[in-house]
Amino acid sequence: MTATAPREEQLWSRCAGCASLLYRKRLRRNLDVCPECGAHARLGAPERLRQLVDPASFRPLPDHLPDLDPIGFVDVLPYPYRLTGARAATGLVEAVICGTATIGGQPTALAVMDFRFLGGSLGCAVGELITRAAEQALDDRVPLILVTASGGARMQEGALSLMQMATVSQAIAALREAGLLTVSVLTDPTYGGVAASFATNTDVVLAESGARMGFAGPRVIRQVTGRALPEGFQTADFLLQHGQVDMVVQRRSLRGRLVALLAAARAGRPARPPVPRQEPAPRGGWPAAGADRAAATAQPGGADGPAPERDAWDTVRLARHPGRPTTLDYLDSTFDGFVELHGDRLGGDCPAVVGGLARLDGRHLMVIGHQKGHSTAELVARNFGMASPAGHRKALRLMRLAARLSLPVVTLVDTPGADPGVRAEEQGQAAAIAENILSLTMLPTPVVAVITGEGGSGGALALAVADRVLMLQHAVYSVISPEGCAAILWPDRSAAPQAARALRLTAPDLCRLGVVDEVVPEPAAAAQDDPAETARRLRAALLANLLPLLDVPTATLIRRRRQRFRRFGAARAGIRAGAR
Repeated sequence: MTATAPREEQLWSRCAGCASLLYRKRLRRNLDVCPECGAHARLGAPERLRQLVDPASFRPLPDHLPDLDPIGFVDVLPYPYRLTGARAATGLVEAVICGTATIGGQPTALAVMDFRFLGGSLGCAVGELITRAAEQALDDRVPLILVTASGGARMQEGALSLMQMATVSQAIAALREAGLLTVSVLTDPTYGGVAASFATNTDVVLAESGARMGFAGPRVIRQVTGRALPEGFQTADFLLQHGQVDMVVQRRSLRGRLVALLAAARAGRPARPPVPRQEPAPRGGWPAAGADRAAATAQPGGADGPAPERDAWDTVRLARHPGRPTTLDYLDSTFDGFVELHGDRLGGDCPAVVGGLARLDGRHLMVIGHQKGHSTAELVARNFGMASPAGHRKALRLMRLAARLSLPVVTLVDTPGADPGVRAEEQGQAAAIAENILSLTMLPTPVVAVITGEGGSGGALALAVADRVLMLQHAVYSVISPEGCAAILWPDRSAAPQAARALRLTAPDLCRLGVVDEVVPEPAAAAQDDPAETARRLRAALLANLLPLLDVPTATLIRRRRQRFRRFGAARAGIRAGAR
């Protein structure tokens, strides 16, 4: 609903669905649902809470976090200016309100997102606050309800915003392990990194009538595919038809549905002693033990000494070079005895993901990676390394098989992003990525990920929630492509080189941020100029990082993996200094 004029804002609103002029008080009594056409207007987080929780029961969790600009991002405006404007416009500290309350007398923890605040984008502060809400639910042994409204990860925080998908997902995993109910309520709109993580990896997923949800937005899909989209594409009814949500609920019925779910969870939950939750990393800074910190701050160059850092845009072009070694190239040169395994066991075998059993220095393991190609024909046949939901499910099947066989997992990441096509959305792209991220936080076997070329957004993270994350010297890893970032935050795509520099997507940048543990140096020019030497260096780096993990007890391994991603919250002082 939109106001008709500033002076009449409190009296009349015009429905965005049918254009009817509606008396504002009547509309509010109807929960901001048009009485003429049933269109559900977007709600801010405070109003959503008023509609859902019992009167006077909401207790907000502390939301005071340090003001952070982790990568010093500037587009047409510096990032701090955008934050100040969003706070002034909404009266909120961030794009989510978190707290505890009762709903129908049932205690619960809640995190309610607000699209008005920078499009409800998921940044370090939002990830930290939602994670704290999940940890509060674990401490109190109560269910967690997430109400999502977001355009995706916050570009202005670069790869650190991408890490929030894993940080919140592993908090959801802890609740799952404790037998506590998690419910997400999808509201309009829910896209990108939020859709591909905590919005879809809960126990129950409800969609409010009129909500839209997907990994890629309709405009992006139309641009990439050149196709018209089906009627009702990505709407709540579309999601229900394609098996991606449990139910579609009218706003007037939403509170009642939640009451019923909470009551059932309370009745079915056996009494258990409290589960000790993982302590967050120290508030004073980015934690890393001596060896980890040394690796994280080391500069590439190997025996030849430190190498000068390339311009970010030049690095992007190197990472995309068609001659760069692919996963199949590395399986032939770095590993031995590769036996490829196919299929997701649900009717698909995505060519953009390859995986199977292999040996590294005589040790058996599972290797899974994105596969691009060198020629145009190969790239097209492999969908340019952009995995479909079947590809993500195939990868997950192989990861779980590795865990059952007590084999470590190595993943090779080289993708511009997940497949943004219509078919991928119909098959649940967001949920497939979310399930991989969630499962990797719990996988009871060592995992080492290597960014070998492009590490594009959630499609990359679906294979990169690991105990150790390595990155080739001229690879890139980012929340969004430079072209996509430029198209949204700059006047046009010609600002892509500027966006690449602002996103801090190179290996040295990401080491300084702690996103990557070690840079694997490439030969003097680049990997494509000496593939054999690159393979040798990768092999040595994998052995150095994988072998120590093999002796770590499983419980310790998982705890440390979760600590690794938990440290990417906003309550870590000194991020900005470390990002330079």
